Amino acid sequence: MRDVGLAVPAGQAVAITGPSGSGKSTLLNLIAGLDRPSSGRITVLGQRLDQAGERALTAFRARSIGFVFQDAHLLPGLTALENVVVARLPWHPRRELEREARALLVAVGLGERLDHPPAQLSGGERQRVGVARALLGHPPLLLADEPTGNLDAATTESLLGLLDRLRHELDLTFVVATHDPAVAAVADRVVRLVDGRVTDDRTIDGDVALGVRTLE
Repeated sequence: MRDVGLAVPAGQAVAITGPSGSGKSTLLNLIAGLDRPSSGRITVLGQRLDQAGERALTAFRARSIGFVFQDAHLLPGLTALENVVVARLPWHPRRELEREARALLVAVGLGERLDHPPAQLSGGERQRVGVARALLGHPPLLLADEPTGNLDAATTESLLGLLDRLRHELDLTFVVATHDPAVAAVADRVVRLVDGRVTDDRTIDGDVALGVRTLE
């Protein structure tokens, strides 16, 4: 990333687009505190991530960030319910997490698949488990890195409808990295990266979005 200036208001959905290697995943990892900047300032939800230590970053992610990956990265020996619960188990009582996880799996259409391991779920169902896992604990910021990259067109459409519905219902700020124009179309704003730089930043109606040199 080079000279990126980006401000995201609460509740906005932003699609990060650009060719492979342009920095989309790196930008998401910086916002999540998974990568550390060599210089510059990153403020997310009021917290300076560039100044935070590893323990503070871990607590920040557990409390404030939901992350949906291209591959759901589910643990094969656990059920769908257990895969949702395990991500935040050290931070909340298990009974409380299981109750919320059940409700989230019902919300994403997997109420009948709670006890199924990943091997018994389709690709779309596994990705829905990943979405439920990301939303556990009500994080205000949802990040997604190519969430439909491994899905067919019909499953992609279904997942996009689900993400759009949930982000409105839960009043989430949503930042998604994608190559897919269909994914970008559900966003309020599209930011294009080329070689680590922002080359275009527009709201969905075509207006130029004004940013500052922070990630807020």
